[in-house]
Amino acid sequence: MSGNDQTSESRLRYQADDGIPLPLALGLGLQLTALIVAIPILIPTAVMRAAGASEAQLTWVVFATVAICGIATVLQACRIGRIGAGHVIVMSSSAAFIGLAIDAIDRGGAALLVTLVVVASLFQFLLSARLALFRRILTPTVSGTVLMLVPVTAMQVIFAMLDQAPEGSPAHVAPLTAIATVLAIVLIALKSGGVLRLWAPVIGVAAGSAVGGFFGLYDFERVAGASWLGLPSMQWPGIDLDFGSAFWSLLPAFLLVTLIVTLRSISSCVAVQSVSWRRKRAVDFRAVQGTVNVDGIGNLLSGLAGTIPSTGYSISAALAELTGVAARGVGIATGAIFVLLALFPKALAGVLAIPGPVVGGYLGVLMAMLFLVGIRVLLQQGLDYRKGLVACIAFWIGLGFEMELIFPEQAAAFAGGLFSNAMTTGGLAAVLMTLFLELTESRRSRMDVALEGSALPRIREFLRAFAAREGWSDGMVHRLEAVAEEALLSLVEEEDGKKRAPRRRLRLVARRDRAGAVLEFAAAPREDNIQDRLAVLGDPDDDVFTGRDVSLRMLRHLASSVHHQQYHDVDIVTVHVRAPARASHG
Repeated sequence: MSGNDQTSESRLRYQADDGIPLPLALGLGLQLTALIVAIPILIPTAVMRAAGASEAQLTWVVFATVAICGIATVLQACRIGRIGAGHVIVMSSSAAFIGLAIDAIDRGGAALLVTLVVVASLFQFLLSARLALFRRILTPTVSGTVLMLVPVTAMQVIFAMLDQAPEGSPAHVAPLTAIATVLAIVLIALKSGGVLRLWAPVIGVAAGSAVGGFFGLYDFERVAGASWLGLPSMQWPGIDLDFGSAFWSLLPAFLLVTLIVTLRSISSCVAVQSVSWRRKRAVDFRAVQGTVNVDGIGNLLSGLAGTIPSTGYSISAALAELTGVAARGVGIATGAIFVLLALFPKALAGVLAIPGPVVGGYLGVLMAMLFLVGIRVLLQQGLDYRKGLVACIAFWIGLGFEMELIFPEQAAAFAGGLFSNAMTTGGLAAVLMTLFLELTESRRSRMDVALEGSALPRIREFLRAFAAREGWSDGMVHRLEAVAEEALLSLVEEEDGKKRAPRRRLRLVARRDRAGAVLEFAAAPREDNIQDRLAVLGDPDDDVFTGRDVSLRMLRHLASSVHHQQYHDVDIVTVHVRAPARASHG
């Protein structure tokens, strides 16, 4: 195991599937709740007030949004079948839909918003079911770039919160409160490696709130005026099934934003997985599919309740990086607290009464950690010139549009300001550039055979024809044949050495890249991950050695990289084979 892996392992106290003490789960759940709960309160409030909704409708929408986000957060952590990620992914309202939601209510009433959000949720179910088709577009480069743009999107809001103070307050009050929060978190996180680091964010918020309370920033009146228990009357606006011109004119923009928001959830799941295990693992795309399914369920419920869509927030990845706790019990606790808060207005008021500079300082530290997580995701499969160019251009495009430095008037006028969001513009730019690279790749050769050892002669014949067309020498031909043989043996055999059912099929796709060849093996799903097995071969801590490891060791020796993407409907093993010296003409 590399030194980096050892460092990562020493930092993580509780990985995703570890049991966790209830007080610690509740403490971290309260941290996440305190950080996120204002979003599903303030965003629906802004939309409904801008659309002129009544107080009764506003109260219902806020209640429904907080409760639905809590239920979806629990589903993400539990992973029931194809539903959920099995990781801590907090669900909350998506700011990307604010402009579209206001426009929909203005043009067709809340019933039109219901219809559009329900259709968007069905689109997410489709994306989840066919996620393997988008694997060449929704890459770590795109996911990492989107994650790096999340802090850019939140930057102006965070910096504005640092200076929030009641009128008449001395000028030094807000800065002192924010500094107290940030210093407490950062100093403990930098110098403490034990249990104290787990509570660094809580200590920071408590310290900042204490300083802010001393200067009169904590809103005690809000807490005192809120009722203890309350369940609002249901205000369902109905559903618009006319499918008129307003629906068709808004639908493309809704689907585009849904795609971008889904990309954010995918990036969140990838980010959380990258910090949730002591030993580095390949990304489990079955968990990603579960994440998108919960997105769809949450948005279906949101649509039927008459509120705006939600999305997965990756802030839990930053918290796991900071505290060393990634156990899914934290997600269950967070979701449960969300639901309880929806039923207790006084508790909601207590969270919302935390001074703005405290929340801003806390959020600023976590956004810095999230930016680091985005860089790690970007680098997880290597960063060559083209991937780096895509990431850098997309990042600067997103930053430019967010800061209103690129075509500000046109961006503000188009689709209700859709392209004024860094994540939308930068994410879309990364997707389009990745799609361009994919469409301009060299021509692919394909073949389908039965997934069994007897298919090896046909695979060898196919690879010889492919190598001859590319002008490669015998050395490259032999290497391709050897890689294909070891990959086939690894796919055919189960952990117990028994062969799979003979009727399973294998699709082999071969193409040329700059360094040599890329072989892609697509087959029926399996339980273990070949990429993970390759990672632990030779690890002294791994005392398991089976006959099938011989094939894996040969595969690792012959290939420059091996990536195993597991989906519910298909497994895809991508092997990069570097051409030997003098193996190709020119």
